[in-house]
Order: sequence, then C-alpha cells, then structure tokens
Amino acid sequence: MDTLDKQKLGFKSMVLLGINSIIGTGIFLLPSIGMKLFGPASILALLFDAFLAFLLALCFAECAGQFSETGGAYVYAKEAFGNFVGYEIGFITWAIRIIAESTLYVGFALALSGVFPSLATPTAKNIIVTIFALALMCLNIRGVKLTAIVNNIFTVSKLIPLFLVVVVGLFFIKAGNFHPFFVPQLTTTGSFATTCITLFLVFTGFEGVVVVAGEMKDAKKNLPKTLLMSFGIVALLYIAIVAVCIGVLGKDLTGTSVPLQAVFTKVAGSVGGDIIALGTILSLLGVCVASSFVTPRSGVALAENKMMPAVLAKTNKYNAPYVSIIVSTLITLVIAYSGTFETLAQISVVSRFAQYLPTCLAVLVFRRRNKNHSGFRVPFGSLIPVSAIIVSLVLLSQAKMSNLVWGLGSLVIAVPFYFLTGSFKENKQQK
Repeated sequence: MDTLDKQKLGFKSMVLLGINSIIGTGIFLLPSIGMKLFGPASILALLFDAFLAFLLALCFAECAGQFSETGGAYVYAKEAFGNFVGYEIGFITWAIRIIAESTLYVGFALALSGVFPSLATPTAKNIIVTIFALALMCLNIRGVKLTAIVNNIFTVSKLIPLFLVVVVGLFFIKAGNFHPFFVPQLTTTGSFATTCITLFLVFTGFEGVVVVAGEMKDAKKNLPKTLLMSFGIVALLYIAIVAVCIGVLGKDLTGTSVPLQAVFTKVAGSVGGDIIALGTILSLLGVCVASSFVTPRSGVALAENKMMPAVLAKTNKYNAPYVSIIVSTLITLVIAYSGTFETLAQISVVSRFAQYLPTCLAVLVFRRRNKNHSGFRVPFGSLIPVSAIIVSLVLLSQAKMSNLVWGLGSLVIAVPFYFLTGSFKENKQQK
C-alpha cells in the first residue's frame, strides 16, 4: 500500500497538473477576439467568466471530496441520477474532447498564419489541419511513447511566453488604450453574452483534473484545494495578460490573430516577437499532441465499460487503440473543417456545460442523501450551486442555436447507443 501511495501525485504535483489542465490554446489567441467583440470592456466579460468558472469549480470540488475513484463528472452524474444520465455524460465527455481537439487544431493553424500571413485562408487552414491531424493519427497508431516529451513542451513552452508578456508588458501599458472602455457600437447585451461564451474557453479544463482522482494521494482532502488554488492562480494570470494586450496594443489588438506575439513585437522588436511566436507554436503543438493521445482513449474507456461498441477498444501490435484513434481523428477533422477558431471555441464552451450543470445539480442531491459527509462543502448552503446553474442557463440562452446543436447534439446521438450497447439492461438489473 505504501509503495502504491508513493507513486501517486502529491499536492504540489496536483496543483501543477491543475494549472496545466486549464491553460490551453485560448489565452494565446482569444484576447484579440474579445477586443473585437466587446472592446476594452472584454475584461469585464473575462471577470464574469472567472466568477462563473469559480462557482463551477466549487461544485466540482464538493463532489470530488466525496469520491476517490477516477471518472469526474461521469461518476457524479451516475451516482446522483442513475445509469442513463451517467451514460449521457460519459458519452458527451468523449464528444467534448473531440470538439476541443478540433478547436486546438484550428488554433494551431491560426497561430501559423500569424507567423506566415500567406496561410491565412480557409483552404490553407484546412490543409494544415488535415496534414497535422493525419500525422498525429499515424504517430499514435505507431504507439510512440511521448509522455515525457509532451509534458516538457506542454509546461515550459506554455508558461514562458505568458509570463514574459505579463512581466515585460506591464511597463508599456498606456492608459489611453482603455478609452473608451465601453465602445458604443459594441456595448449591447448580445455582444457581452457572445464575448462571455467565447472567452469562457480559457477557463475550461479544470474539470479534467477530477477525472484522474484515482491517481492522487488523499484525493478527498487534496482535490478540492487543488481545484481552487490552481484556478485562482490561472485566473489572475489571465486577467493580467488581457489587460497587458489591451494596454499595449489598444485598437491595434483587433488587427492581429496572435496577440501575445504582437505585444512582444511592439515592446521588444521583431526578435522578441519571434521568441513569443516560437513559444506559442511549441505550446500549441504540445497541447495538440497531448490531446491526440488522450481523446481516443476516452472512446476506449467507453468501450471497455460497454458504453460503446467493443471494436473501439481494439489494439494493434503496438498496443495502440487504432480503431478509436482513426474514428476520433476523422470526426475531429469534420468538425475542424466546419468553422473558424472563434466559432469552434464557442461550440467547445457550450458542450462543456453538459458536464457542468449535472455536477452542480449533483451537489444538491448528495447533500440531501449524505448530510454529514466530512469532505469539502461549498459555503452559503445551496446558494452557490443554484447560482452556478442559473448563471450557466442564462449564458447558454444567449448562445447561437447552431452552436447549441453542435455542442449538445451528442446527448441525442448517445440515446440509441445506450440501447444498442445493452446499457439499459444493466440499469434494470441494478434496480
């Protein structure tokens, strides 16, 4: 038991994992999109998103405090509402990863176009995405072990450009770039809601930490603290980055697809811009490689739990789940072809709420069932989970119908699989 415990993640490693899980593609690309949608006041949209994400993180923290096993939102939904809802959440978790991966690939193509402007066309985007996705698919089918390499790329190359931009950029902020703070033609309820939905992408990922609860030391005690600490650090960093981008570039921020690179080019010249560009591309590359490795295995997990056809778990001589890898890649490509980074970011955000809302509701259910549990409890009674539910629903009500269909359509697609895989029989037997 002691040997196994030593192999598990400690508190510091868990916090780092949480930071890595949250910091992704969005913060490298979205500051300029926020400026286009709502001007300097996009900082308020980011603060709103931070507030909502914090409420959601609290709900995940309370649920996580009651479980030690791996699974996250799927486990909470199944325990609170039964097999069918658990099945739906498990299924859409794979869909969420696929949508997120397609967003990452398009984000990578967008970052390349910022360095090579001739690539800033829809055709070039699709070509880049296709080559990139197929290359990663072949790499994963070959069963290449990239864990250590990916972790180094993912951590170092991601944090360096972010901290450089904040630390150096703070000295070049001009107050005049925040005026007017509310741009008249952009200051509408619809614009604010769209900005909130788009920018919320930068905070998604915290829920992924709870999925690996089984690999953590004393998960019931440490996981809630991990979620809150890692989220707080990232939120402060994000707000600083957006403030620096607006303060340094002003209106020019709307004219660039790579805002961090543009900031450093202005304050440190072309060499500085090249350094940030390289860091950004390496970071996005690391995130994409890691995602291409994890996403197919979400499908494998469903197959192994008899929630999807068993063929998805089939492996080749390299012990790689090649069927799931191919299926995941093909679906990812279809979604990536369908829209721009901004559109896919909004779809990715919408889909996440299929995990968030059931978890908030599960808090209320678990409290009623187990009033005396000793784990972390969200303060102020039911106010926070109820507020998180209401705010989430209000935000979703402002989303485009097409994004809702793309983002939540997997819940409908999952229904026939529930019966085809015989999961409903399992449900009856348990009853």
